[in-house]
Amino acid sequence: MKACVLYSGGKDSSLIAVILEGLGYETELVTMNFDVYDSFKPAAESASSLGFKHRVFNADTSLLETATNIIIDDMFPNNGINYIHKEALDLVSKEYRIVADGTRRDDKIPKLNSGEINSLETRRNAEYINLSGFGHKTINDLSEKIFEIKKEQTNMKNNSDYEIEIRYLLNEIKGKNFVEKIFPAHVQSRVMGWKNKI
Repeated sequence: MKACVLYSGGKDSSLIAVILEGLGYETELVTMNFDVYDSFKPAAESASSLGFKHRVFNADTSLLETATNIIIDDMFPNNGINYIHKEALDLVSKEYRIVADGTRRDDKIPKLNSGEINSLETRRNAEYINLSGFGHKTINDLSEKIFEIKKEQTNMKNNSDYEIEIRYLLNEIKGKNFVEKIFPAHVQSRVMGWKNKI
């Protein structure tokens, strides 16, 4: 059976892909793109290095604009990122019966609550799978054992999170200072290949 993993190129979404593949699913890694910036390239490279099929899912720019406006109104990114993640899951669940992401137990965003998960699964006759049984430390330990991981300050070229296109659009609308206030500097992990293939 085919499964879709919303894929950023990071260790969390890579780990859920490996788990699903190991369970016998035909796993396809899908990176959302909203046609304002080619943010999908790092994820495509990571997927290729692991030998997974990768697809860029071109979503309507209006979804990104709505998320960006939510962030501007809130002066905080959480609600905007959660909005875009829910929309992304809804979009892919129109094509895939099994949809997954790398959301773990201690994530704050993006994260669906149980009511949102039930709604998605019922409306789309889909199954939603994530890493909610795993915490940050466990994910790090597992990932360090099986993946080659590169850690560096987040920038516009080293990851494929929703944040990248949001940053790009926010910069166009509000400028670099606003973007840096909303998204302070932080370290990003990206999977570069296998350390110990399982």
